[in-house]
Amino acid sequence: MPTLSWGEIETNAIAFAKRWKDCRGDERQDAQTFEKDLMSVFGVDWLEGLHERRITNEYGVQNYIDYILPGKILIEMKSKGESLIRAYNQAIVYSKCLKPEEHPEIIMVSDFEYIQVTNLRTGQAFQKFKLNQLKKHIRMFGVVAGYTSEVTFKTDIEVNTDASYKMAKLHDGLKANGYVGKELEIYLVRLLFCLFAEDTGIFEKNTFENYILASKEDGSDLSGRMMELFSILDTPEQKRMGTLREELKRFRYINGNLFAAFLPPAAFDVKMRQTLIDCCDFDWSFISPAIFGAMFQGVMDEKERRELGAHYTSEKNILKVIQPLFLDDLWAEFDRMKSTKAELEAFHDKIASLRFLDPACGCGNFLIITYRELRLLEFEVLKMLHDNTQMIIMDLLCKVSVDQFYGIEYEEFPCQIAQVGLLLMKHQMDKEVSNYFGMNLIDFPIKETATIVHGNALQIDWETVVPKDKLSYCFGNPPLSIVHRMCNIWRRRISIFYAKGKCIKTNINSSIYIPA
Repeated sequence: MPTLSWGEIETNAIAFAKRWKDCRGDERQDAQTFEKDLMSVFGVDWLEGLHERRITNEYGVQNYIDYILPGKILIEMKSKGESLIRAYNQAIVYSKCLKPEEHPEIIMVSDFEYIQVTNLRTGQAFQKFKLNQLKKHIRMFGVVAGYTSEVTFKTDIEVNTDASYKMAKLHDGLKANGYVGKELEIYLVRLLFCLFAEDTGIFEKNTFENYILASKEDGSDLSGRMMELFSILDTPEQKRMGTLREELKRFRYINGNLFAAFLPPAAFDVKMRQTLIDCCDFDWSFISPAIFGAMFQGVMDEKERRELGAHYTSEKNILKVIQPLFLDDLWAEFDRMKSTKAELEAFHDKIASLRFLDPACGCGNFLIITYRELRLLEFEVLKMLHDNTQMIIMDLLCKVSVDQFYGIEYEEFPCQIAQVGLLLMKHQMDKEVSNYFGMNLIDFPIKETATIVHGNALQIDWETVVPKDKLSYCFGNPPLSIVHRMCNIWRRRISIFYAKGKCIKTNINSSIYIPA
């Protein structure tokens, strides 16, 4: 039974957020006090749960859960600026090691600045929020306080759907005005990049939105202004005109061919201009690059908009493939290697040398998630190798590269989405690492790109994409219409590619996802 009313809990939440507003956010020194204070918000005695609950995983490796209130909540803390994705993945692994009666209803991960909650009972993964917004989201924690009321906050999928609808309005407006085909696809990808760049630090805050707002209210000059902007984003700073307007000088050179191709002007009117401004008001930093493919499928095909997520492999199912194929083994190897610097450096070199192929990559979500997971593993290596008080050049820190990823895709547009998705995931991971080491890295212009080949995987020679002696792992989710033909070819290619049997799992069932 609840011991406090929701009003009392909300008052406590406000006080808690104020008390922790300017904390140093060190996991080792502050986590226990943070957990105690958080439990007191709900009138729960911290001692009802367990801090540093020891568990043993399937490999016999011991780990410690930061805090668990059995049957209710599992908390995994990270120091300020560290990865909540990694914290969540750890929490999921830890929860599987618990007795059935201990399994939590919700998982909370936090870096003292942000909180993210997942309800394991309902399967809802909620959008992360800042600590000062705890009162607004406090009812996510109903089970902790003894309540069973249903939560009405937006999940990640719902937030992604909102983003999809905003892009769809842009698509429909341009299409209705006669802007169609390949040009429309590329134009939307460029707009998405600009929106994402504004909210993730690639552009200075509000630079893109202010550029749009500076256009005429009837939208009559916005077409020309967008053409100018696309040209500037593809022009190195040293080659730009000396008389360039100040508003355009603020945009950095992007490179990577994203803005290289010429596009015909896309005319805007009052309504279209406002639609673009509405898109600028949305916070695109909450959108995972892994969802871009599904989002654009919904944008380009009106019939698919109500089924966002039905046309791409979910992150959960991707992890079901890559964890047993190689990721679990790499983490186990990391646990064994982390005792000496020499072994860690050798392991770091190893993961930076791996090569991955998805021969039916679609919009690249398998590659994007794999890249993210490899960067998260590298992040843990870096934290053990380097002191975060040292000034270190980022290029010397991070060795895992987008260049390690290869894909084949039949349609041209998904190839572009895969490239952009990997690029933006790289930027997100660069931010996490640079924040931890006290830097502000914006790694543009683009220096590294994945190899995404536009072609038919049933006909193309895979070795023209990636040499067989370089490839480490092959995985994916072929379209159901050709899955059996793809599997037969996959088996033949796998047997050719992996004849040497070097640290590879050749069981086709462990490297391909086939939905039920």
